[in-house]
Amino acid sequence: MAGNRKSVPSRVPKERTTESEKITINLGPVDLGQIDLLVGEGFYSNRTDFIRTSIRNQLVVHVQPLRSSIARKSLVLGLRHVGKQELEEVRAAGRQLTLRVLGLLRIADDVSPALAREAIESLEVLGALAARPEVKAALADRTL
Repeated sequence: MAGNRKSVPSRVPKERTTESEKITINLGPVDLGQIDLLVGEGFYSNRTDFIRTSIRNQLVVHVQPLRSSIARKSLVLGLRHVGKQELEEVRAAGRQLTLRVLGLLRIADDVSPALAREAIESLEVLGALAARPEVKAALADRTL
């Protein structure tokens, strides 16, 4: 069975890897046991299913404060893709971008660190930033 688990990630396309972020949580043995009991009784397919469902339920409970914060902070919700052409146009116009994203900010692989620094004034990402390591490093001092 362990062999099957090892082969699954190799079949996942690289593009899918940025759709979710892995997190680690610590739970007490009683909480964990209760989750395992619910899984065993068929309420959830596994621990991850329980945790995702619980998180989504809490996000629904707090939907109004979330919407208010998104509007107040002028955040782009979901995916924001920034490509080389857009950044070159911004630079040519003598401007810089302020990027504020709740979700995934993806900076294209053909964007150089120098272009990113010249065209991006600041960025705030609540979620995940997908960019080449050199670009992330070039923007590190501009990340809120």
